Amino acid sequence: MTEMTAPRATTTVPVKLGDRSYDILIGSGLIERAGHEIARRANSVRVAIVSDETVAGLHLDRLTQSLDAAGIDSTPILVAPGEKSKGFATLETVTNAILAARLERGDIVVAFGGGVVGDLAGFAAGIARRGMGFIQMPTSLLAQVDSSVGGKTGINTGHGKNLVGVFYQPLLVLADTDVLDTLSPREFRAGYAEVAKYGLIDRPDFFAWLEKNWRGIFAGGPERTEAIAISCQSKADVVARDERETGDRALLNLGHTFGHALETATNYDSTRLVHGEGVSIGMVLAHQFSAKMNLASPDDARRVETHLRGVGLPVSIADIPGDLPPAEQLMDYIAQDKKVARGALTFILTRGIGQSFIAKDVPPSAVLSFLLEKHPK
Repeated sequence: MTEMTAPRATTTVPVKLGDRSYDILIGSGLIERAGHEIARRANSVRVAIVSDETVAGLHLDRLTQSLDAAGIDSTPILVAPGEKSKGFATLETVTNAILAARLERGDIVVAFGGGVVGDLAGFAAGIARRGMGFIQMPTSLLAQVDSSVGGKTGINTGHGKNLVGVFYQPLLVLADTDVLDTLSPREFRAGYAEVAKYGLIDRPDFFAWLEKNWRGIFAGGPERTEAIAISCQSKADVVARDERETGDRALLNLGHTFGHALETATNYDSTRLVHGEGVSIGMVLAHQFSAKMNLASPDDARRVETHLRGVGLPVSIADIPGDLPPAEQLMDYIAQDKKVARGALTFILTRGIGQSFIAKDVPPSAVLSFLLEKHPK
């Protein structure tokens, strides 16, 4: 359960992993409190702040001032914004910058940005000096409810998304809800897809609540913090049961196998498709495919499509601008996805809203037939 901490009305969600447990703090003003929160948990540390140029321009000064006030020396390491930074070249640049700053194993890498920065900086922290301290400060809705929680880090390759990386848990997550007001509407919508995902996995009441309250979330009302906290609690519960994705944690990939294939097909071009948009399309496809396989009612797929379209998200392959590879090529990308085990296709399918399950040995012929049906001609 979440706990309210007066007087700052910060919501704390614990991630329970034994001696590697940590807290997710959610609320207003956490950038200004970052130095205090870090100093409470780690004495006499130095910090590398990995951020992208856009986030740094908006928020970095406030973070460095907070760290300075707490007596914490910091070194900024800036990367270009966007998915293209999640590759070997930028990983090398960031890791070399950490070493050049002479940070030691007991020092801390702070990931200050969206999901790209979190995945990249977390991977760098996990391998620099064979493992340094790591703190997530997510600045996008998608990162606050999903990628900053649970310890998955990594980079993309030409073979697919997130195929190289490590499981590496942070020491702390600081999710400042104020920064979400600086996101573009498109970025915020993309993050909302991951919020909706938690309702579709196993919380049908939450999905129904989102259908009624999504406007308050977008407007920045109290519904926003509530939705973030419920999403983080949902993920924390799953991670506590299955940290390294050997079982239930795979449910968090609802929509991602289709979505990752579409991201690869667009060469991670954010002008065409960003991650949350791929997840949105992927979740609709997962529900439609489940209906095609007679596992769920077509009405559920239509309900998911209606809600996601209503908030302004893409819901079909045809919604992606520009040309796409043929369905057969999309199948090749799916076969490279890390949800594949020994060549057998594993999908997260559903028996209805909030009734997702892990489907192993899905026939590739059925998936290809479905993609041929859904691919724009």
